[in-house]
Amino acid sequence: MNWTLEVVVVPVSDVDRAKAFYADRLGFAVDHDTAFGDDVRIVQLTPPGSGCSIVIGKGAVPQMPPGSLRGLQLVVPDIRKAHALLVERGVEVTDVQAIGENPHPAADPLDNVGFVFFDDPDGNGWAVQQISSRG
Repeated sequence: MNWTLEVVVVPVSDVDRAKAFYADRLGFAVDHDTAFGDDVRIVQLTPPGSGCSIVIGKGAVPQMPPGSLRGLQLVVPDIRKAHALLVERGVEVTDVQAIGENPHPAADPLDNVGFVFFDDPDGNGWAVQQISSRG
């Protein structure tokens, strides 16, 4: 039996600001933006190439303190290119760094251990890791 992770709820304080950050700065696709009256809104966004989406919203999503989600992780085949793209789009991101030692020989010393980190406007924490075999 396959168990796939499809959606992660990301707690935000301002849905429009978060939607703009994830869509315009990170390049996530807006799958849908649905409002049910004035009190309920759900926005689903998906990172390019991902089988898992994030949901932001109000009213119909679990209440969590905005900015309380840490450790979300994206994987890219080239961390240097990802870093350059994030900087170009105005995301405050750390420098590329190697964390640990690569457990397997790799042509690129950053493969599996290369990371950058950033927060969304509410402080939800993201990591981006290089794993070239997933590209």
